[in-house]
Amino acid sequence: MGKQKSRLMITEDAALDHANVLNPVIGMRTRDFVSTGMAVIKQLVLQPAIGVKHTASLTAEIVRILAGESEIELNPKDRRFADKAFLESPVFRRLAQGWTALQNSIGLWVDDVDFSDADQERARFVAQLVVDALAPTNFLVGNPLALRRALETRGGSLARGMKNYIGDIIVNGGMPTQVDGKPFEVGSNLATTPGSVVFEHPIAELIQYGATTDKVRSRPIFFVPPQINKYYVYDLSPEKSIVKFLLDQGFQVFMISWRNPTAEERDWGLAEYVEALEEAIDAACSIARQRQLDAVGACAGGITITTALCYMAALGRQDKVASLTLMVNVLNSQDDDTVAHLFMSDDVIEAARKRSARKGVLDGKDTARVFSWMRPNDLIWNYVVNNYLLGEKPPAFDVLYWNSDTTRLPARLHSDFLNVLKDRPFANPGAMAIRDVPLDIRKVRCPVFVTGGTTDHITPWQACYRSTQLFPGDSTFVLSTAGHIQSLLNPPGSSKRRFMTNPETPEDPEEWLQNATEHDDSWWPYWVTWLKKLNATERVAPKKRGNKIFSPLRAAPGNYVHEK
Repeated sequence: MGKQKSRLMITEDAALDHANVLNPVIGMRTRDFVSTGMAVIKQLVLQPAIGVKHTASLTAEIVRILAGESEIELNPKDRRFADKAFLESPVFRRLAQGWTALQNSIGLWVDDVDFSDADQERARFVAQLVVDALAPTNFLVGNPLALRRALETRGGSLARGMKNYIGDIIVNGGMPTQVDGKPFEVGSNLATTPGSVVFEHPIAELIQYGATTDKVRSRPIFFVPPQINKYYVYDLSPEKSIVKFLLDQGFQVFMISWRNPTAEERDWGLAEYVEALEEAIDAACSIARQRQLDAVGACAGGITITTALCYMAALGRQDKVASLTLMVNVLNSQDDDTVAHLFMSDDVIEAARKRSARKGVLDGKDTARVFSWMRPNDLIWNYVVNNYLLGEKPPAFDVLYWNSDTTRLPARLHSDFLNVLKDRPFANPGAMAIRDVPLDIRKVRCPVFVTGGTTDHITPWQACYRSTQLFPGDSTFVLSTAGHIQSLLNPPGSSKRRFMTNPETPEDPEEWLQNATEHDDSWWPYWVTWLKKLNATERVAPKKRGNKIFSPLRAAPGNYVHEK
């Protein structure tokens, strides 16, 4: 029998979907999970009739399964049961049916228990965590592919799996490794678009990329990436690089590369990041010989650049930015946006603030572990099966390598982001101040382009859409039929990609969707058309990077991106 592929031999699109981009604000504690589990057990005791009913129903179904009389059908979309053995083998089929019966029974039981709405959602989430952990494919005896692999390799796959497991215990905190990082090197086969660092601040480097066309649009594009991940997601490879795409469309492109802070920089907060951004904006405008630029912010970078615009507007300096693009970014967060919000409370927020204050930083690796448990089937059990049961290496995908190349947040910045989450200052003008300057988003009057992804679990598209209601000027919203990272890495030419547009931006996102028009392929060219309408004039492309004031300091990708 030939060697069969692991179910984690994923395509590039699947790798994008598996990436665990972090929300730098939300933290969770083990005790939050435990307390929810205890609440479930308490209700089992207080409402025994419900437990008895569902236990009896589950027992009866298990009897039918053992007798081969069950009518339970396996979910054809569940990749865990894609192996043909779950259809052809009576033993494996019964295992999968039994697990499905357990999942159905626990779900119905949680629905029947008299929880509050929030407690019921938390109980459903924790119960599903337990059920997913018990899936037969997570164990050698319940995974037909792993058993065949062990026989084919005479136990070699199990030996390799044990080696992988021990390695993860030693170097990865017991979490399964998600990517084989050996083939990748930033500046060698990642982040390779030619450019130069033309401005350096203790918090950030500014990269100017070399023009690839004879003429360029007069105003430069200025990227502000999130602080919790490194900037090169915008320049992973020539095929997926939004930087290269814009250069080839005749734009000048500048990129912020954030410093990876240590505990010594614990006092860097939004005020310091905003001031660093404005200095970098001034440098980019000086080099491009323009009074204005077009700003782009994604995720937490969107929060930072929007804060900077509010600050500059309050001081009468908003004319430095002619337009703002917000990619998969939430400015007005609400309690029902994500799974992590189920566990949010004032107590949790303050505990998170105190933890980072003690350490001086919020470590991206710690946050990554939390968010892996938000999607355990994709981000934990997939790799348990691949790495340990099958003895395979994790996949070598550039986006997964970038995803694992996390950074830290200074304690003060983390605290400020917590305040943004708690106080919602963009929806409540004056609720936050920078250097004693109250912020009011209503003073930011430039056109705004907002994107979201239909399957985004980090920044749900409805939450992204709410930003269109915050700004007083013209707002455009584009919805990509993809997840969080797929919405960013969306180069033209893929037949799978689609996006939706609607010239109107009503208050209700579902109303926007009902009247939206669907288009094939990537939203990038649509965005470029929007940018070109606002930035119509052209000039001869500069032959050199920098200028007399801001001369090139070093080649891209610079120094900060290499800091560990």
